Amino acid sequence: MQNNTISERLMQLAQQENNAVVSAIIDHLSIHSFKGQLSANTVEEFCQTFQLSTIELALNCLSIASCYGLTPISNFNVGAVAIGKSGTFYFGANQEYNSVAIAQTVHAEQSAISHAWHADEESITDIVVNYTPCGHCRQFLNELNVSSNLKVHLPHSQNNLLHSYLPDSFGPKDLNISKLLFDEQDHKFTLNRNDNVAQSALQALNKSHAPYSQAFCGVALSLDNGEVITGRYVENAAFNPSFPPLQSALNYRRLNSLSEVKINRIVMVEKEAGLSHKQVTESLAKAYLDIDIEYIKI
Repeated sequence: MQNNTISERLMQLAQQENNAVVSAIIDHLSIHSFKGQLSANTVEEFCQTFQLSTIELALNCLSIASCYGLTPISNFNVGAVAIGKSGTFYFGANQEYNSVAIAQTVHAEQSAISHAWHADEESITDIVVNYTPCGHCRQFLNELNVSSNLKVHLPHSQNNLLHSYLPDSFGPKDLNISKLLFDEQDHKFTLNRNDNVAQSALQALNKSHAPYSQAFCGVALSLDNGEVITGRYVENAAFNPSFPPLQSALNYRRLNSLSEVKINRIVMVEKEAGLSHKQVTESLAKAYLDIDIEYIKI
């Protein structure tokens, strides 16, 4: 299924799995252009129809979420569901890119969390994954404003606090950081350009989370259908689990089932700081999309 479109993968999954819940969810997604999320009202309706708890429904969504994966290297798809405070389900899946460093990989938990964050969700209550989170993802989840109460659910084990997977953790509070991931942020930078794509990248920069380096950064993708998709940089107290802005944008594009819509421009706006995402962004944009980025430093 690796080369199939997301819609084709989901329709194949519906045929392969003898699961009424999975089939019903895929039918619902097909009506909504296969966008990888379920509204709070839809979640409630499915729970009532199938007599499932919210977590049981999310567990049924994992095989669906994994269909959004992009895994040309590992051929190993991981699916995740972030449950927002609103009750909305946000799907996530791992994504890999040929011809660039393996560190450019997107993990499924990062994917789901970033998806929810870009949808302006207030916070997350639960993360549901089909495989035990790796150390990288445990540290990434520790950046959330609800990390002390976040529950992790797996097919074989539910209702586990994140800190049971990350005991004696190191996080933002050890570095005296008070604004955490999902806390409202506006860095109030401006850009004197009459260009809606550049302004969209700037808006992403102003919502980015970079309390350790102050290297605020945003990316905007202009699509051939007229839409503009943005991505925001997410920094982590342990540095390496940070999430680059281009991956953030590509992730949101993929989970909104827009992967087949061509990108015609990539604009990156970055605040000058002690580090930069310019080179790694150029590398991925060229290798994966064969596009040169338009770089703006402020």
